Amino acid sequence: MTAAQDNAAVPKPAENGKKNGPPLPLLIIGAALLVGGISLGGRMWWRSQHLVETDNAFVAGRIHPVATRVAGVVTEMHMQDNAVVKTGDLLLRLDPADASVQVERLKAQIAQADAAIATSSAQIAQARAQAAVTASQVAQAEAVLSRTELDAKRSQALFGAELRATSKQELDAALAARDVARADLAARKAGANAAKEAVAAAESARQSANAQKSATLAQLKDAQNQLGYVELRASSDGRIGKRTVEVGQRVQPGQQLAAIVEPETWIVANFKETQLARMKPGQKAHVKFDAFPDRDLLAHVDSFSPASGASFALLPPDNATGNFTKIVQRVPVKLVFEPASLKALGEAASRIVPGLSVQVEVEIAG
Repeated sequence: MTAAQDNAAVPKPAENGKKNGPPLPLLIIGAALLVGGISLGGRMWWRSQHLVETDNAFVAGRIHPVATRVAGVVTEMHMQDNAVVKTGDLLLRLDPADASVQVERLKAQIAQADAAIATSSAQIAQARAQAAVTASQVAQAEAVLSRTELDAKRSQALFGAELRATSKQELDAALAARDVARADLAARKAGANAAKEAVAAAESARQSANAQKSATLAQLKDAQNQLGYVELRASSDGRIGKRTVEVGQRVQPGQQLAAIVEPETWIVANFKETQLARMKPGQKAHVKFDAFPDRDLLAHVDSFSPASGASFALLPPDNATGNFTKIVQRVPVKLVFEPASLKALGEAASRIVPGLSVQVEVEIAG
């Protein structure tokens, strides 16, 4: 074997120190990406099996409108922006002049009704006395009529007898007396009836006066209530917000002047209908606030809405119109904070107010 052949048979070392196969850094990067992908996929699978989440959630609470029941001019203001109030605290006072005048006017009308009732009672007593007099006069006239009828019959009998025991003149006088007695009795009865009608009319007038008094008393009670409404008081504990009234402003009944926000809050999370299968009341939830990005509060599922959010919309969708497009619906779910979690938040818990955005994760495993 020649020297040239020996040199060709001996393998030559890699030029410039290079080795065959991919470089080590690429292998490390590939391995890291593979491990990261597996970890990320595993984490996503685990979360899909143990958690349901949504960022379509917000803090809710009870907000009471502050409005007056009567019209008037604001004379005193006792509520300040964002101030804490207790139930029954005086918020503002309206000018009571108009309501006071109305109360006094109705009291005067009640006094007039009392006077009318007294007058009617006196008229009833007088009419009853007159009716008693006319009743006695009727009885007297009936007695006179009975006597004159007997006299007339007696005179007719005597005049018709063969002896003619009485004269024609006496018979005519007896008959005339009888007719006069009959006419007098009729007049007395008419007077008695008139007296009874007078009693009924007086009693009707008194009933009308009593009814008028009752109506005026009801109006007086309403006016006194209106007078009490000039003081506007807090309907619940909370904080004042959205105040839009100042001293000297004239307000109308039902006009919203401010709002009282109660301190109690909860979360309304709008979950997709496809996320509800394994959710149930009592499940633990983690809540993250945009306002407190470094804090994680605990809550639990309280209840589910009886209908989807679209059902409560101002214009619910009508799927019978022929242009139906299936959309995943959202169902509001109420979540309640754990008291210990709020307590741990400290003073910052007072800044959890209705309207804040949150992200919710509900543990559905187990």
